[in-house]
Amino acid sequence: MVEQPIFSTRAHVFQIDPNTKKNWVPTSKHAVTVSYFYDSTRNVYRIISLDGSKAIINSTITPNMTFTKTSQKFGQWADSRANTVYGLGFSSEHHLSKFAEKFQEFKEAARLAKEKSQEKMELTSTPSQESAGGDLQSPLTPESINGTDDERAPDVTQNSEPRAEPAQNALPFAHSSQANAVHTHKAELNQTVQELEETLKEKEEEIERLKQEIDNARELQEQRDSLTQKLQEVEIRNKDLEGQLSDVEQRLEKSQSEQEAFRRDLKTLLEILDGKIFELTELRDNLAKLLECS
Repeated sequence: MVEQPIFSTRAHVFQIDPNTKKNWVPTSKHAVTVSYFYDSTRNVYRIISLDGSKAIINSTITPNMTFTKTSQKFGQWADSRANTVYGLGFSSEHHLSKFAEKFQEFKEAARLAKEKSQEKMELTSTPSQESAGGDLQSPLTPESINGTDDERAPDVTQNSEPRAEPAQNALPFAHSSQANAVHTHKAELNQTVQELEETLKEKEEEIERLKQEIDNARELQEQRDSLTQKLQEVEIRNKDLEGQLSDVEQRLEKSQSEQEAFRRDLKTLLEILDGKIFELTELRDNLAKLLECS
């Protein structure tokens, strides 16, 4: 939702008589909920009160509004947009002071929001200045692409060694081939032995690891047995706790029933009190009329 209530209270709602501009006209038969709302879309604060489905207050707070306490439990403010004056009668001085405090707080917030909006409009209307310019790059030259003459290496091939004759070097080549074969075979055997030694070492390490895992498994089995025993003990305790919880739930249910009955009685008393307050309000208006006539 765009608009959310941020503070609520209960009060009797009045509007100034549009004809006399002096007497108060009650717009609700009993105390109703009066709430401050914040509209995040328009960034405004409003006071709204509903009597059933009818909006008896719909007032947008502006920086030039003033909430005035006319008595210990009554306050009022003028709304030029709605062309009326709203009055609220509270059940205590504390509720009146809290409502007045919130009115001043949201009035200041509305003032700051208006100033911020004006600053934003001024910044938006100011033409932006763009600086022209850019990085200059030196043109590429053939030398920078292909390199200089000193950097390019000459393409020269040399073949200065003489070719050996087959008849003169055939026997030494045969002996050299047999020596190379023996050396290669010996190197392969050494490599095989080294690989077997590494494999044997890995197997020994694996055996040690398996022994360690067996020891760990034994410890885990012992821990499992211990935990199983503790689990059984916990289950027994849980059964006891379940019995205690059931007893507590029954007592809680009984307490809730008593509280619900108390709330109903309190609500009835509050409705009676609202009626008395309304009667006193009418009595006050009648006394005021008598004073005016006298």
